[in-house]
Amino acid sequence: MFIAMNRFQVKTGSEAAFENIWATRESYLSELPGFIEFSLLKGPVAEDHTLYSSHTVWASKADFEGWTKSEQFRKAHARADNKSEGASLYLGHPKFEGFEVIQSERRKSAAA
Repeated sequence: MFIAMNRFQVKTGSEAAFENIWATRESYLSELPGFIEFSLLKGPVAEDHTLYSSHTVWASKADFEGWTKSEQFRKAHARADNKSEGASLYLGHPKFEGFEVIQSERRKSAAA
């Protein structure tokens, strides 16, 4: 498995606009082979930003790389600048991190 993450420092006061862009976008992820799961995570709040992370799980790194070269990727990222009224919602650029899964563990029963 391969986990792809992008971290976003969203400017204070822009959180609702950022979340709305993600909630209303077409992702096209499920059209690609090897896609398993997507999550948008909201993290700690700092003085000037809130940290968010997009998190996708793929069957393999090759499947993820196929996504990045696909027409679906280009369509999904057409609004990637995440601008609201002409101004960027971010402090700096998103930071990509990719991880090969070496070990994982799941609860044997789905009941919590």
